[in-house]
Amino acid sequence: MMNINEQIDYLLSGGIEILPLGRQALADKLKKAESKKEPLRIKLGIDPTAADLHLGHTVCLQLLKRFLELGHKPILIFGGFTAQLGDPTGRNEARPSLSEEEVAENTQKFLQQVSKVIDINKVEIVNNADWLKPLTLKEIIKLASSTTVNQIIGKEAFGERLEQGHPLYLHEILYPLLQGYDSVAIKADIEIGGQDQRFNVLAGRDLQKYFAQDLQIVMLIPLLIGLDGKKKMSKTANNFIGLTDIPEDIYGKTMSLPDLQMLNWYSLATGASIEEIKDFTQKYNNPEINPRDLKRDLAKKLIELYYSTEEAQKAEQNFITKFQKKEIPDERVKIKLNENCLIDLIVEADIRSGLTKSEAKRLIVQGGIKLNGHKVEIETALKSNFLKVGDIIQIGKRDFLELV
Repeated sequence: MMNINEQIDYLLSGGIEILPLGRQALADKLKKAESKKEPLRIKLGIDPTAADLHLGHTVCLQLLKRFLELGHKPILIFGGFTAQLGDPTGRNEARPSLSEEEVAENTQKFLQQVSKVIDINKVEIVNNADWLKPLTLKEIIKLASSTTVNQIIGKEAFGERLEQGHPLYLHEILYPLLQGYDSVAIKADIEIGGQDQRFNVLAGRDLQKYFAQDLQIVMLIPLLIGLDGKKKMSKTANNFIGLTDIPEDIYGKTMSLPDLQMLNWYSLATGASIEEIKDFTQKYNNPEINPRDLKRDLAKKLIELYYSTEEAQKAEQNFITKFQKKEIPDERVKIKLNENCLIDLIVEADIRSGLTKSEAKRLIVQGGIKLNGHKVEIETALKSNFLKVGDIIQIGKRDFLELV
């Protein structure tokens, strides 16, 4: 049995922010639940605005799972009502509305995918249409009196849109209010959300105060960066790994992830413990360990999470076989490995007459140079003692070097 501090450590891997009062607020909630011998009610809301989940969605689900393992009650709210309005968070335009039929269809597909992460038989699954749809106009106006226009406009995404001259629709202003009312309806003790949901999840505290309930605390989780290494993972940005992706695709997509995002992924998407994250971080910061090898470990861990060890091994072998047979020509220039960095080796090899270090750096930034089939970060290309015998360097589409 974990003590309170051990439970908090278990829950807080991955850089989670707690509002208000940080770690102490979570400790108070856990102590209260322990003294009353009552599980905490942990809220996570998902709007089924699309048919499939991706790894970005699983970050919050992983935390929900940890609360379940500690004996608390996960409440998964499907936004059967709010999904028809559209969550405007982080967008410069209103999200298109969905029909009730589309939302219902998406919800069923979501449930199948959520079961890959958490045992849905142990989760209380509710639909916010059950309490939001019956509200009368009088009740909605009364709810709206609990929040000021100043607070709503203070929401970052809304403020930016107004400054940029983009339209802000009245139904969008009501969205945080309705999400906050979800916390009242289920009497939430803790709400989980992504960092881009800060305003919406804090609205739950305001509404609970209005209805004289105990106030929930909020756990904000860092956003999972997508495959492009820049924006948060989303289907809109086409930088995602879906939960319905086959193992081979998960492996291949993970191997294309920029090196700088490996820690973000390992900390958030794998369900790793604090100890595992520390170990991975040490390896990541060790210049003698090739980031490519860590990325392979990351890819296999993700596949093991949603499939099996056997599928992970098979995906890795398929990736290697496909790469060797189809992407690397049999004839390639062989150069002797030394302690120089990647850029120096390329220049010294003189495979392209007159290529300078500056031009080599530019090619790397533009993605024109690959190491074993993967794009190379400029920081990696400048490291010494990084390469090893057998590595394949590709310059452009046709020039290949092999280190011997």
